[in-house]
Amino acid sequence: MKTIIDLFEESVNRFSDNPFIWEKTNEEFKPTSYKESREEVYRLAAGLISIGVKKNDKIALLSEGRKLWVLSELAILYTGSVNIPLSIKLEGPDLQFRLDHSETTIIIVSGNQSPKIESIREKLPLLKKVIYLDFKENFGDNDLFIGDLFKIGDEFLMSNKQRLVESYKSVKPNDYANISYTSGTTADPKGIILSHRNYTANVEQALTLMDIPERYKTLIILPLDHCFGHVAGIYSFMAMGASIGTIQTGKTPLDTLKNIPINIKEFKPNLMLSVPALAKNFKKNIENGIRSKGPIAEKLFNHALKISYSYNKDGWNKGKGLSILYKPLIMLYDKILFSKIREGFGGKLDFFIGGGALLDIELQQFFYAIGIPMLQGYGLSEATPIISSNSLKKHKFGSSGHLVKYLDLKICDDKGIELPIGEKGEIIVRGENIMIGYWKNPKATDDTIKNGWLHTGDMGFMDKDGFLYVLGRFKSLLIGSDGEKYSPEGIEESLVQHSPLIEQVILYNNQNPYTTALLFPSKESLKRALSDKQINHNSPEAEEEAIKILIGEIGKFKAGGEMGDVFPDRWLPASFAILEEGFTEQNGLVNSTMKVVRGKVEERYRERINYLYTPDGKNFLNELNREMIRNLLSN
Repeated sequence: MKTIIDLFEESVNRFSDNPFIWEKTNEEFKPTSYKESREEVYRLAAGLISIGVKKNDKIALLSEGRKLWVLSELAILYTGSVNIPLSIKLEGPDLQFRLDHSETTIIIVSGNQSPKIESIREKLPLLKKVIYLDFKENFGDNDLFIGDLFKIGDEFLMSNKQRLVESYKSVKPNDYANISYTSGTTADPKGIILSHRNYTANVEQALTLMDIPERYKTLIILPLDHCFGHVAGIYSFMAMGASIGTIQTGKTPLDTLKNIPINIKEFKPNLMLSVPALAKNFKKNIENGIRSKGPIAEKLFNHALKISYSYNKDGWNKGKGLSILYKPLIMLYDKILFSKIREGFGGKLDFFIGGGALLDIELQQFFYAIGIPMLQGYGLSEATPIISSNSLKKHKFGSSGHLVKYLDLKICDDKGIELPIGEKGEIIVRGENIMIGYWKNPKATDDTIKNGWLHTGDMGFMDKDGFLYVLGRFKSLLIGSDGEKYSPEGIEESLVQHSPLIEQVILYNNQNPYTTALLFPSKESLKRALSDKQINHNSPEAEEEAIKILIGEIGKFKAGGEMGDVFPDRWLPASFAILEEGFTEQNGLVNSTMKVVRGKVEERYRERINYLYTPDGKNFLNELNREMIRNLLSN
């Protein structure tokens, strides 16, 4: 059994001159080799020991992804202390809760993030020291610039190197590596304790599904505080002597976002990690780029996609049967169209690994067609996180892929009885990647891990070919009055995907006679739709017409509609409440991984939901909906 330290030391010894981390601070990406990275980790770890850091101390890390993030985490682990990786989207009470709850005594923070710490510092009695990754004019009495920590480490190493060696050799596989907080989709966020062995086991498991040649580079665009970025990015690449790059940090979060497409093109990654929100953005940018070239280019592109979809089928059966006849045309379209799109991603990208929420089939088909497959995987932080994934060798659209090796999985009913292949139930897993537990929360730990098995809370099934299908969270299931259950995510995704008029939607049914929805419409699209009907959006008839247009959008999925055979009618909304604002991070209804926090949405709109089950509320044209539409259209 290995620690993360063992993993790094072995890689440095095997691949010492290979580039490990690439970073762009000015004009170009520059590499730091494995050997150079270890020297910097030693210096930082020695500096931490010198200022009094001891085994099991909690050190928080709040920074954008950069070389010093990776080196700081490794340095923390070399001292035997525990990293508390924090999302840069956190602030105020959410940030304070995690620092308090984790018992953090030192914070390593970037310049952009430091005002957040300074604003709550007086409310953190356990905090002894702040280490700044960026220089500033005035440091507090107990605070340090990282450059000074390097110098302190250099002095320490001249006479005390053996103490550093003893420190990292004392770290055992089951020692805590970090406490990684959930995004709080229900109550207070829970601190997931992940050990060194949890990480190294999950790296070994992940590598049974994907090959990472030494020459491979990945540009990590996902937050480094999440274990998906850790395992599939930093540690898996480290294990194989490959290299990682980070996005150039801008002065503001928006500047950093704008750097993503520029950096991808410059860095030319071979593999990237993605989540559905990013995948949708990439797709939208590609489509906008094609549209800007005029109607002929757009028509050609849409035809190329159609032919590719027919040829690719479900991925695993690509080019089978008569579709082989499309191959010459596919090759032509690839040469004149798709290869040009791939240049926008640097031209060397072989595939994406998709994690996070469910990635709908249309997105998978789209990226597969343009020659950069987005291979959907499945996992959760409590499993460090990778459980299954599609790979270039074995893939099926719509599935979450094959199980990693060295992991047991069962599909169980609500009594814990294992179900046969093809039947839906809760996904339950067991392996060395399963978390130690939740920090200071034994009850939640006991509810989640039973007899060594992690109860994921996700519903799914296995097919006869060994592919796992994940259908959604048990907690978010729609439950009919007769007890029948259905996952809402696929319907919600489709409503948004197929209607430019619906920006966000959440379905609700908790043993009720019919399903309802909370719906946030696209104001601009609604105004355009009214204009097409030659109705002024400020006119008296506009509000009723706008609601009828939205009813029509949902009607497309009902019996007799153009997509009437996709979902059972009973799970489509028989009524909806129009909302005046969407679900965002700012109003607390979307978490830091861009997932809607269903429990908080239901809590906030409890009265509106209850109203939808009254005779007045069931009428789409009720006064509340009229008022919301009136307010939306008048802004």
